[in-house]
Amino acid sequence: MIREAMPNPPQTSGTIAGKIRAALELVRPHNCLISGLSIWIAAWLARPIHSYASVVFAILSGMFLTAGANVINDWYDIEIDRINRPKRPLPSGRLSAPFALRFAIILFVCGVIFSIFIGKIAVIIAITSVFFLVSYSAYFKRTAVWGNAVVSFMTALAFVYGALAAGQWKDGLIPATFAFLFHFGREIIKDLDDVAGDAAMSARTLPIRYGARAAYLWVTVIYGLLILMTFVPYAAKMYGKMYLAVVVVGVDTVLIAVLIALWRQKDALNLRRINAILKLDMLIGLLAISLG
Repeated sequence: MIREAMPNPPQTSGTIAGKIRAALELVRPHNCLISGLSIWIAAWLARPIHSYASVVFAILSGMFLTAGANVINDWYDIEIDRINRPKRPLPSGRLSAPFALRFAIILFVCGVIFSIFIGKIAVIIAITSVFFLVSYSAYFKRTAVWGNAVVSFMTALAFVYGALAAGQWKDGLIPATFAFLFHFGREIIKDLDDVAGDAAMSARTLPIRYGARAAYLWVTVIYGLLILMTFVPYAAKMYGKMYLAVVVVGVDTVLIAVLIALWRQKDALNLRRINAILKLDMLIGLLAISLG
């Protein structure tokens, strides 16, 4: 298997504190917090909340599942990260591959356990999520478009999960749609940045299989569609003027600027800068929806 193609380098972070820092880096706390925030916002939009306890369990479940997904992704990507991101905990040797695998299993199990306190449908969603998250890291990530779609769908599912915990799952559909399109474009941009490592491991991502220009076109179409769709909830009188103001200024304008920057400057540094901007823009998008 990919992760066994080359032994891990000697560990460089032998202290307990060092391993804890590396483990936290592995789970990407900011991603987990965004997942938890997404679930909370979805539940808040679906108010009146029937059970605050269910919402809390949903947030914890979602954060643990996200953490597990981040860890198992790095476990599968050790060899790719030796090229693309050699300073990450696993390729740098700060944590071992066996530890990461055990850690991912524990995180996934915790995520499923918390879902039990929400209801049967939540358990089904949690278990299904684990299946797709592992499948994504093991296979879909290295395929053109499908991998991007799977991870984007799983991110979007957090909003439905939160609304389900509040008792009104349909209220999570609009933010879930926005999240799917937003992450779909961002995942393709990440593939553009990871071409060197992906190509070395024979991955068949969109930019590798069809070329960088095709990837730029996909991102442009996806974000163009997202910009148009942000006006739908306001036009349908589902969200108010505050939502419209924040989403136009804080999200749509940023997405347009990102597309311009993407076409003008195609080096790796610019791609990583764009990814950092999009991470921040996710929070602004959540703010717009919460003000809606």
